[in-house]
Amino acid sequence: MKEYIESGKAVLGIEFGSTRIKAVLIGEDKAPIASGSHDWENSLVNGIWTYSLEEIWEGLQDCYSQLAKDVKEQYDVEITQLAAIGFSAMMHGYMAFDKDGELLVPFRTWRNAITEEASEKLTKLFNYPIPQRWSIAHLYQAMLNGEAHVKDIAFQTTLAGYIHWKLSGKKVLGVGEASGMFPIDIETRKFNTRMIDQFNELTKDLPWTLDSILPEVLLAGDDAGVLTAEGAKLLDVSGKLEPGIPMCPPEGDAGTGMAATNSVKVGTGNISAGTSVFGMVVLEKDLKAVHPEIDLVTTPSGDLVGMVHCNNCTSDLNAWVNCFKGCLTAYGVEVSMPKLYDTFYFEAVKGDPDCGNVLTYNYVSGENITGMEIGRPLVVRTPESKFDFPNFAKATLYSTLSVLKIGLDIMLVDEGVKLDSITGHGGLYKTPKVGQQITANAIDAPVTVMETAGEGGAWGMALLADYMIKKEDGETLDMYLENKVFADSRGMTLEPQPDQVEGFNVFIERYKKGLAIERAAVNTME
Repeated sequence: MKEYIESGKAVLGIEFGSTRIKAVLIGEDKAPIASGSHDWENSLVNGIWTYSLEEIWEGLQDCYSQLAKDVKEQYDVEITQLAAIGFSAMMHGYMAFDKDGELLVPFRTWRNAITEEASEKLTKLFNYPIPQRWSIAHLYQAMLNGEAHVKDIAFQTTLAGYIHWKLSGKKVLGVGEASGMFPIDIETRKFNTRMIDQFNELTKDLPWTLDSILPEVLLAGDDAGVLTAEGAKLLDVSGKLEPGIPMCPPEGDAGTGMAATNSVKVGTGNISAGTSVFGMVVLEKDLKAVHPEIDLVTTPSGDLVGMVHCNNCTSDLNAWVNCFKGCLTAYGVEVSMPKLYDTFYFEAVKGDPDCGNVLTYNYVSGENITGMEIGRPLVVRTPESKFDFPNFAKATLYSTLSVLKIGLDIMLVDEGVKLDSITGHGGLYKTPKVGQQITANAIDAPVTVMETAGEGGAWGMALLADYMIKKEDGETLDMYLENKVFADSRGMTLEPQPDQVEGFNVFIERYKKGLAIERAAVNTME
């Protein structure tokens, strides 16, 4: 492996998640051979969830340096050259730049539920669902708000697109990431020109048109430039990394999740459950109706995907586990965080199928699907509820998937979408079987978790970079993944449990009725 890395044959993927930036280096067999990471958190500044540019670059540089350190410790070699690099990040959000490349307003992340008016008006204009998180919704909301910076926009992109631009000089996006900015025409696999023309009618008084400020759309496998000398210095502050490394199209965390779970073929799907949770199914055809709860995005190759995206998943669960750790510490009991999490999950298994009439709402931030613009985490019960630790733990885990279930039911039940297989990955599945089984019960379908599930989006991004440089003539992305990555992969599939499915359905009906309680908390608690 030392010679492999030394000769510059390894491939690197880096993903900016909501709470962690992760780098994964892969070898000839596509398996990870080294990794690095950097933990970070978004900040609520003047009512906007954001990360500063300084945090972005410091985080990337620390993540890469941790990777280089891991390589040095494992193989006693310095990274000077790579076969390819790919960058991905949490999708959507708003990054607008002027003609000098200066950021006009702080980065507005996907977590902001502040574009309801724009979302509703654009959905009606296009007859196409435009979620609040999408970049175009943020842009139009800024226009509706009369924000002064709008007239000065020369380029708009996402976090992944920004990183790629600064490291390569290329203003491009992978089609999957681009589909979270603006609708994609599935025939051309580019931005929808009819809808661009419709939007341009709204910008007649501005000195730009939408098509002039959007990045170029590329497909998986396309050449997206190379790492420049300036980019190499930005990435590797030690100066050891050489420029000229091929870069693949930057993708979003949805696309890398599809790659990491072999879920790019029609009828396949995946659920990514971490700080946020989203479920995706590759569609055979367009949905029959416009559903605001369903994002229509694409695979990295441009195939249509129905996605249910929920802003909240494990953040409230994490807060409760930390609270219990504090309680134990106060009693003089020291327990490791992995053991605490495992205990929480395993106790949840003992809870009643319907959680004993205990309700929890995990809304740390707003939730678009249920119409909450801000979050107020809640625990609600009646005096007669069976309130014990297993039921509380189970309700907390149920809550991580409740909004997802509401959205997926629209696709799988109301629209009758075909689903052959679905794979789970992300932090919710770290404890063996528990999160996986609850997911299977929630969606009433078998759920598979692969041995590689813990590698996540950074590994998926490395696979996309590897595909770009190693694809054979006529080899599609799904062929590459099926034959060269997952041919010998092992995983575990859990079937839904009928009594637990029924219990989750009882819970979700109470959950829907109880949204009035969440609304009251949003309206009254500052």
